[in-house]
Amino acid sequence: MRAEDNELLTRVGPGTPMGNLMRHYWFPILKSDEVKPDGSPVRFRLLGEDLLAFRDSDDKVGIIEPYCPHRRAELFFGRNEECGLRCVYHGWKFDVDGNCVDMPSEPAETDFKHKVNIKAYKAVEKIGMIWVYMGDQNPAPGLPDFDSMRLSSDKISIRIALRECNYLQSLEGDIDTVHLGFLHLGSVGTSSFNKNTREHYLSEDKSPKYEVTDTDNGTMYGAYRAAEDDTYYWRVARFLMPCWTMPPGGEIKDHIIVRAWIPIDDHNSMFVSLAEAGKSPVANIKKGMSLSGIGVGLNYEENPGTGFLDRWKLKENRSNDYMISREEQRTSSYTGVRGIHLQDQMITESMGSIEDRTKEHLGTSDQMITATRRRLIKAAKELEKNGTIPPGVDNPKVYHTARSGGMIIGRGLNWLEEVQNIEDNALWPDGSDI
Repeated sequence: MRAEDNELLTRVGPGTPMGNLMRHYWFPILKSDEVKPDGSPVRFRLLGEDLLAFRDSDDKVGIIEPYCPHRRAELFFGRNEECGLRCVYHGWKFDVDGNCVDMPSEPAETDFKHKVNIKAYKAVEKIGMIWVYMGDQNPAPGLPDFDSMRLSSDKISIRIALRECNYLQSLEGDIDTVHLGFLHLGSVGTSSFNKNTREHYLSEDKSPKYEVTDTDNGTMYGAYRAAEDDTYYWRVARFLMPCWTMPPGGEIKDHIIVRAWIPIDDHNSMFVSLAEAGKSPVANIKKGMSLSGIGVGLNYEENPGTGFLDRWKLKENRSNDYMISREEQRTSSYTGVRGIHLQDQMITESMGSIEDRTKEHLGTSDQMITATRRRLIKAAKELEKNGTIPPGVDNPKVYHTARSGGMIIGRGLNWLEEVQNIEDNALWPDGSDI
């Protein structure tokens, strides 16, 4: 990759081509229960900007710049009271829209407070998450219409984790299907799995063939291997603009999941997974066999701070080498690191906070990655040159019924047509039409 293209793809701050593109989209950046009515403000960072979230007395959420426009004191230390956040330095108070609603340090007869406001961004709540929009469109575009967005609160599983590297390398790890057979299942032989199952086919052939295509909302790949009786086992996954993925676990027909790799700044990203609860695929393992902790969940820091990058940090991280066990690596685990998410995190963070893509040597298994990079570069350049609104912004419906997962089909069938047919006939868990 050319150095200038890597720079374009990875820089997300205000005024950068990719930062401008990202600001056309909504991002789920806080859980609703992180922000309490009249409670402590919450520091966070998004697209290179330090921000503050607070919930007022009427349960409305405000997303504002964190510094008072008077003397630039930090509003994190302010009083959240009576429908506003009050700076404790001179008492200036701001509502969720950034308006100054009280200025007790100035004479009552002046109208100075009506001339002062603070930068504020739009926020809405959906499926237990606070979504933030940092763009200029008025009215703002609609939220992306993922199938996950239609799940009830008792049916959705939300997982979040900070990743200390650029959003793009986090995202690229999620659209790289071939690493599954090595990083996550490298120590598990074919004999561990039941015959004629997806895991059996995957472990038998760790170098699948690929087909990749652009879609209305991003890119999509199909990786296929021989199955039984003149059939192929396909693993189908998606990238959706601007930083969403749909991994290929489970079966396409009932796999409701979407994952965001949100750019916090150039050097950090936030993983947010929105999936149907209780539907994590169960590996078809022979009785008595084990996957050596593959499914271990996320462990968070026991005493997280309140800084702009302290939310959802993992206990196992770069500073302690992800608690790698060399003994387990020798005897039972391919990596010695427990859990699929943590194994991915170890690898993507090991590339540095921004990978130097000028030194890569990509192979045939990287077709989805190169297609996705081209898609992002094209969208950013068309926005910069012609003002072309990026895909999915003005038509959130393009995300609806998009699915990923596995399927076994005849070798003579067209995989794209089969995926489309499955999506067209997809059902909700209760059997109703989507």
